[in-house]
Amino acid sequence: MRYFKGDYKYVLAEDYDFDTGIASGGAQLSFCSITPAGNLRVRRGYAWDGPSGPTIDTRSFMRGSLIHDALYQLLRETDFGNRQHHHKRESADSILHAVCLKDGMWAWRAGWVYRCVRAGGVSSAEAKKRKVHTAP
Repeated sequence: MRYFKGDYKYVLAEDYDFDTGIASGGAQLSFCSITPAGNLRVRRGYAWDGPSGPTIDTRSFMRGSLIHDALYQLLRETDFGNRQHHHKRESADSILHAVCLKDGMWAWRAGWVYRCVRAGGVSSAEAKKRKVHTAP
């Protein structure tokens, strides 16, 4: 058995589709994918940690956090981020801001969220190798 450690608060109960507008070569993981036209699909069972940082998990933040986490995971773990990585990360951050506003987040809070992910999100979007553990 092979596994890695992770902490997740939420699990998606049904597939979710979102048009990101991010044109790319497309990419696919087990629980999320993006088409060359920028259509994001997050599959039922996808686990994410919700809004990050010093914040409160509110309804106006949940959809944005799901989309943002899936896009960052695609940037980290696939070739989706190989070309124009900075632009795609900036697009993911802008989508988070727009979705939070659309879902009723106060403009000052959505602006604060955007500034925080722009300033602190670099390492979360970079390709990483996780330590894979084994057990008998």
